[in-house]
Amino acid sequence: MPLHSEAFLDHVRERGEYRTREEAERAARVVLALLGAHLVGTVRAELAARLPETYALILLNPLQASEPLSPERFVRATAAWIEGATEQTALWDIGAVLSTVAAAAGEDLTREAVLQLPPGYDLLFGHPQPT
Repeated sequence: MPLHSEAFLDHVRERGEYRTREEAERAARVVLALLGAHLVGTVRAELAARLPETYALILLNPLQASEPLSPERFVRATAAWIEGATEQTALWDIGAVLSTVAAAAGEDLTREAVLQLPPGYDLLFGHPQPT
């Protein structure tokens, strides 16, 4: 059962230590739009089904990516889309959002999502994979 929007944002806000819900929402929208461009098929659909409708739609209707972004480029892209962000703050935003997504998705679905992404995304989700 998906989280409600308020609960999802509360988790992102807590994990990101944001002062306002608007900050948490901005981070969630940007990170999910970029993530959605890199996931395909049933994994993206199943992940969206675990999110509140507003955020599920962002994941399902992503920006179009011409190529998969490495984790480093994902961080830089996030920083570019969030006004006033640096790579360091973008990394914090990504961690807050993706750890919340991972908690909503569960271990198996998170692992499937990470397998669709370039190496290193497991760390962004807060779920390091054994090497």
